[in-house]
Amino acid sequence: MKNFFLQKSDEFLSYLENIRGYSPLTIKTYRLNLKEALEYVDIEEIENEYKINLIPYRNRLTKLSKKSIYKKVTIFRSFSSYLNENDISVKLVGDDSIKVPHTLPKPISDTHINEALEKCNKDERVIIYLFYTLGVRISELISLKLEDISDKWVSVKGKGGKIRQIPVLDELHTLIDDFVVRSGATTYLFEKNGKAMSENQLRYLVNKIFKKIGIKATPHQLRHSFASSLLNSGARINDVSELLGHSSLTTTQIYTKLSATSKMRNYKDAHPLCGSKNESV
Repeated sequence: MKNFFLQKSDEFLSYLENIRGYSPLTIKTYRLNLKEALEYVDIEEIENEYKINLIPYRNRLTKLSKKSIYKKVTIFRSFSSYLNENDISVKLVGDDSIKVPHTLPKPISDTHINEALEKCNKDERVIIYLFYTLGVRISELISLKLEDISDKWVSVKGKGGKIRQIPVLDELHTLIDDFVVRSGATTYLFEKNGKAMSENQLRYLVNKIFKKIGIKATPHQLRHSFASSLLNSGARINDVSELLGHSSLTTTQIYTKLSATSKMRNYKDAHPLCGSKNESV
């Protein structure tokens, strides 16, 4: 019976890759987790319905963090939903919700970013500018093609194949033009031997850049910095959410955090009884 579900898991992964546009790295993660789950879950067929007991699997995960358990169970839950949507009746047992504390990201400070830019060569400068001024995911940047870049905008293909437009600073556009001439790129902005650069290769370059100033940093932290800087400077959360490619404002609210100073400033600027607005009262 489990061979049947392994076959269906391959169909599910194909759907995620070809229809939903999931990245190869995400597909790999899903495949490993589904294979692991199917090894331990109990499956029973009763009156044309498959009852899948997750408890044996979750017992195997008890030493992991709540966040890791949540991710693994969520992947299997998505697989179950796919099966039900495709006329294979599945009921999950032991699918109790897992409360995971929301951990806020740690953006890189503007000071550290400026310090890194001062020590960058021209190619490294392009990388920091792209992450910090576009707020893109690393998977989005390595798949960025030259044809996606216009004078004022960059067309970014995000999760689920959704396209969003992000403004390009004049300085960044100049940096990109110079970079393309130096690199000889023909299709992708970041190429290696005629193919798109891998995530690991680009991640290594970011680590190398910030190592020069003695800190550890990731591409995702630069994305956090992009969002935090915009929000702390008064940008509307709706606009930031759209620029990040989030499908829900809730995600953006977890993703970013306004500083206490910014909250107070925005409050005073907005409330009618604050500051000079109440002088005539």
